[in-house]
Amino acid sequence: MGGNGRAGGRRILFIGGSGVISSACVARAVAVGHEVAVLNRGTSSRHRPLPDGVRELAADIRQPDSVRGALGYDTASPLEFDVVCEFLAFTPEHIRTDLELFEGRVGQYVFISSASAYQTPPSRLPVTESTPLVNPEWQYSRDKIACEDLLVEAVRERGFPATIVRPSHTYDRTLLPTMGGYTDIARMRAGRPVVVHGDGTSLWTITHHRDFAVAFVGLLGNPLAVGDAFHITGDHAPTWNQIYGWLADAAGVRDPEFVHVASETIAAVHPEWGPGLLGDKAHSMVFDNAKVKALVPEFATTITFDRGAHEIVSFLDATPELQRIDPDADAAFDRILALPRR
Repeated sequence: MGGNGRAGGRRILFIGGSGVISSACVARAVAVGHEVAVLNRGTSSRHRPLPDGVRELAADIRQPDSVRGALGYDTASPLEFDVVCEFLAFTPEHIRTDLELFEGRVGQYVFISSASAYQTPPSRLPVTESTPLVNPEWQYSRDKIACEDLLVEAVRERGFPATIVRPSHTYDRTLLPTMGGYTDIARMRAGRPVVVHGDGTSLWTITHHRDFAVAFVGLLGNPLAVGDAFHITGDHAPTWNQIYGWLADAAGVRDPEFVHVASETIAAVHPEWGPGLLGDKAHSMVFDNAKVKALVPEFATTITFDRGAHEIVSFLDATPELQRIDPDADAAFDRILALPRR
């Protein structure tokens, strides 16, 4: 385990660092005094710039030799980190590579899994960390479960210092939570009907990335988090009707036309949406956050989606290159709306 960085802080390596979730976590880690490095291919998003003071390491995590080179593993003075935060591992092969790269070199390895790994649909709410991990509908979720299985084995058999974090739906100003993304906003503003899955009354936990980052960074370097798993989801669970309604309000649309369609019908017409709907969004998902709050008591929901919707739409309105209408999604919506409805 490497030594601490600046006073009271840790040396933290983020693999990724420019995504929706990781960008906020990097910013939070810097703000609270950690010494932060980011390892990626050098393609950070201009919409999520790295804070001043972050060390950038150029390497492709899919090419282990490039990572060893960037971290100086073959030199007399390799870079040392107290914590490695892995945002780019999605399959067991990725975890095996990380174990080869970091086992014996760090005091804590934090894997970003997914709350979609939990039993879907859940047999009871709220979901806790002891809810079974089983998702028959979505390969992404099953791969995350397999990743967790490898890490739990490493913890049990070799004492590997892993912490598993399961985000649910986490967003920033660039990310719309609806099926069609910006296409839905364009349809609202054009007075065209917008498809909402199910009856719109299921509860959906949606978390702002800055709120998420408070809990996440609070777990870094915390010995009580090592060898354990936590979801970080916030306590804000509006209905999908509210989510779409707040987006319409933010877009300045007074009387939007929402058409409710069964998730199974949507998946049949546009299979690309199927796994994310049937394996996640079609079901009410509410979480008990007591476990992470016990370690990070300052974690709370401070930005609810009625505010978040305005943040998103304002940003998109000011960023023309992100105002992209997806012709395939638009056509799929029209095909769905043309189906006979009871």
